Amino acid sequence: MLHRIYLSPGLFGFGQLASYDYFVHLEQGLVERLQAAGDDVRAYVADVAPTASIRRRSACLSDLVSRTDGEHGQAGVIHLIGHSTGGLDARLVATPFAAVPHTLDPRPWLPRLASVTTINTPHFGTPLATMFATVSGQRLLEALSALTFIALSLGSPPLAAASAVVVAFSRVDHALGLDVAILDRAIQALLSVLDDTRSREVRVYLNAIRSDQGSILQLSPEGMDLFQAGVGDRPGVLYQCTASMAPPPSPATLRSVLVRPWSVLSKVIFATLYGATSRSDERYPCSATSVERQAEEVLCRAFGRVPGVRANDGVVPLRSQLWGKLVWAGYADHHDVLGHFRDDSRDSSRPGPTPPHVDWLSSGSSFGRQEFSNMIDAIATGLLAGARKLALDPAR
Repeated sequence: MLHRIYLSPGLFGFGQLASYDYFVHLEQGLVERLQAAGDDVRAYVADVAPTASIRRRSACLSDLVSRTDGEHGQAGVIHLIGHSTGGLDARLVATPFAAVPHTLDPRPWLPRLASVTTINTPHFGTPLATMFATVSGQRLLEALSALTFIALSLGSPPLAAASAVVVAFSRVDHALGLDVAILDRAIQALLSVLDDTRSREVRVYLNAIRSDQGSILQLSPEGMDLFQAGVGDRPGVLYQCTASMAPPPSPATLRSVLVRPWSVLSKVIFATLYGATSRSDERYPCSATSVERQAEEVLCRAFGRVPGVRANDGVVPLRSQLWGKLVWAGYADHHDVLGHFRDDSRDSSRPGPTPPHVDWLSSGSSFGRQEFSNMIDAIATGLLAGARKLALDPAR
């Protein structure tokens, strides 16, 4: 059997930028699992505008599938996998009645869609979107996106420029008083550490964030309230999700990173993001009105209790991440679940060069190689189950 896997990035994410592959660890793990099951796999990453509207992003994802489906004369089963906002792209593309603005033939592959997997996706919104919806918040988002790329690709950004961003984040509750010019200078200082080619690519990426903030408005709890009213599941398709939360920031978690200067700055940024994401409005609580028993049982096994509405991964509330079957839950921040966690060890069992695991958000989650492997096992098991289900009902 041939599996075609399509990955869609989300908030602060990208596909491949200046030779850095954001999904490399997740893609590698899933391909290995499916090949171990005796199947063939092709993996693709959607090149979506980072903060464009969900409808525009989903059109890019849909066109990618239409353009590559049937390559080399093979059709295969289709799996859509989205991290963060990317999970909403996947859900919208799969929705039977969605009006997605395709440039290619409108989704002739849908009868072969086997599964939709959402990883730490804000199905019911995130309070963090409200923080980024102002002019100052837009610059904060650009700075955070630049930090994400530079920290992941280089290991750590220049401390002076990063410190300026940290100061801005520490004043996030007074966003209207932020000096946008200072943030712009900090972003330029961050980009100065890159060579000319990479700097140009990252500038294009940041300009895309500045020019189109459609999804930021939509990801607010109020905006996602409308999204839920207009998006539905496709009959016969397996919907599964992962969900995580990070430990609440504390002096103890800060002490654990004092020996690494960049980790200290990263910890301050994470604490601010966590605090903003933990806010809750009774009218728009970033949670379903009711949660299936299966999901509650998985949460209880993972955390020893049922987490409340304030629990989050630093970007998305935990209860906003639940949609379909919950196949994995655990302590992890928003980037850990893609393999962006601290691990200096090398995997000698894997042939060829192994991409390093780099943790740029110091959340204190203790998420590592074993937890990542368990999560990939759970996702891959769902992909295989979805494919088998499709094979039993090819006329769906």
